[in-house]
Amino acid sequence: MDPLSDVLALLKPRSQLFAAFDTAGAWSFSFPPYDGIKFAAVLQGGCWGVVTGMNEPVRLEEGDCFLLNSGREIVLSSDLSLAPQDSSLILDVIERDGIAVHNGGGEVLLIGGFFTFSSEHAALLLDALPPFTNPPSTSKQADVLRWCLDQLRAELRDPMPGGALASNHLLHLMLVQVLRLHMTASSAQSPSGWLTGLSDRRIRAAICAMHADPTRHWSLEELARIAGLSRTVFAQRFKRLVGETTMSYLMRWRMLIATHRLRHSEESITSIAFALGYESESAFCTAFKRAMSCSPTQYRRRASATAETTS
Repeated sequence: MDPLSDVLALLKPRSQLFAAFDTAGAWSFSFPPYDGIKFAAVLQGGCWGVVTGMNEPVRLEEGDCFLLNSGREIVLSSDLSLAPQDSSLILDVIERDGIAVHNGGGEVLLIGGFFTFSSEHAALLLDALPPFTNPPSTSKQADVLRWCLDQLRAELRDPMPGGALASNHLLHLMLVQVLRLHMTASSAQSPSGWLTGLSDRRIRAAICAMHADPTRHWSLEELARIAGLSRTVFAQRFKRLVGETTMSYLMRWRMLIATHRLRHSEESITSIAFALGYESESAFCTAFKRAMSCSPTQYRRRASATAETTS
């Protein structure tokens, strides 16, 4: 697989459809922060969005969608001059009925959901995203987003058997498309991280190589050669775009694979160590404890206890 697919497969994003908010007239509501990624799209009409930490409001029109990063509050309104109201009653109605109608509805229709992640490494994705991602509407990926929005609108207006599953898959597809658009539009203002690194074709080549063969004893020289850069230029460019050194990224990727195997398989620690390219179980345990602040055995026990508690 490619790096984006690799990371999403291990983080296991789970989506839940918030359903819809149908409103009209003058309105303004503050939606609280959430521990995960919020997703919303405008299916009809338009509104303003004001996000905590952003200097300027964002105008959202029909067909626009956005991702709101973890811990960010957003105010959605018809008029920026209106004082925002608490959205708890709106959210209660949505949770109960799947849709909330305000002021009779019919002018602005929004659909939303959120993504949670099963891995404690969710920061790998969340830290690589800005507070608010509003992809441009002109690209092949945007065409796919518009198609997905049309399908979601159809599922909302004319529910069919299997609608929940179809909507879930559509939301996952839209998540991937928004992340692709973010990579394409990455700029000097984008936060450093592996997504920004993937936007650079030379750094992407090195990241793809590490993901394709994480067991290999990679050297900086080998990866620089794959990127078509000198060792010094490659190291500086990787650190600037990704936000950490090449070897630090490789170790973090190996630890993500390791924690997944410790959680979801009965492989021995020795087997996992050799599978990830470590020369001994001891070397693997030392690296794991440095990264995770506990031994592989302790991690496995905690993960097992957590799974039993939540089952």
